[in-house]
Amino acid sequence: MAAKGRILVVEDDKALVELLSYHFEREDFEVEHTPDGEEALIMARESPPDLVILDWMLESLSGIEVCRQLRRIPETANVPIIMLTARGEEGDRIRGFETGADDYVTKPFSPRELVARTTAVLRRVRPALAGEQLVYADVEMDVANHKVRRGGAPVALGPTEFRLLRHFLEHPGRVFSRERLLDSVWGQDSEIELRTVDVHIRRLRKAINAGQKADIIRTVRSAGYALDAEGRH
Repeated sequence: MAAKGRILVVEDDKALVELLSYHFEREDFEVEHTPDGEEALIMARESPPDLVILDWMLESLSGIEVCRQLRRIPETANVPIIMLTARGEEGDRIRGFETGADDYVTKPFSPRELVARTTAVLRRVRPALAGEQLVYADVEMDVANHKVRRGGAPVALGPTEFRLLRHFLEHPGRVFSRERLLDSVWGQDSEIELRTVDVHIRRLRKAINAGQKADIIRTVRSAGYALDAEGRH
């Protein structure tokens, strides 16, 4: 997985897609693309991106309808969406925000500005990008100083468990398969076996649940794991 996150670009202008891909990949983002709204919904549901850049005027399914449906799908309900459009009227912008867009960029625009606005949106939803603290339930992570506390008490974690917990804290509630965790935490070129993920999940649970604290890592049968304070095991 790219260092700054994975972006799904839903745009049917090939030249614009190439331009955006160039600028985002240069800034260490991973870019996926589809010109089709229906396919975008399938792609986003199967593997939720960190952010969606969505053109308003798509041929098959309008961008505004894609946005509406993304907000209804549990897997993508909290994924940030930036809409691209030639429609600059105030009423259209308001409609976009009311439908669930997080930001709104009117064509023509500067690719560098879009990259900057994307980074700003991600920084709001993923504080680790700004070197700040990550907090979920009673778990606190100081990313910059590599410290974790639960209920105010320090938690000692190994490097891999720290990366695992950080990944979960950046995406609370989202279910990750073992394969996805391998890609995100160990890297796509890793040759580590899937059951190694289970071993490190057990170590992470043992550390953060010490003192008979509630288990906040939910095991989803045949699917993977999620950070979920309400989860049952």
